[in-house]
Amino acid sequence: MKKILMFSANPKNTNPLRLGEEARKIQEALKLAKRRDQFEIATEWAVRVEDLRRAMLDHQPHIVHFSGHGAGKEGLAFEENSGITQLVSGEAIASLFELFRGTVECVLLNACYSEVQTQKFYN
Repeated sequence: MKKILMFSANPKNTNPLRLGEEARKIQEALKLAKRRDQFEIATEWAVRVEDLRRAMLDHQPHIVHFSGHGAGKEGLAFEENSGITQLVSGEAIASLFELFRGTVECVLLNACYSEVQTQKFYN
């Protein structure tokens, strides 16, 4: 069975996103899929940097889906303990996923200006 980990962050000092709707649409699409019994989805909300590593260890996903805000070269917007933005660089995210390269098969970044982050995965 393939496990999908969908994690999201919408810090309180950023524009509101409809992350719940996105998660619902993904879950609905998965329910309609022919091989739906081959997938399991887990969600993590209001993710802080330290939550990401713990979620990766707890869920051991094959597919990782991030939904949130991106800031281009500055990184992706996670939350800090007070709920405001903590930017995480593409290098740091790539390093984390490198630790799980034996398990993670696909990483999807659904955030503005996230193309620069994905380029870090290949360098």
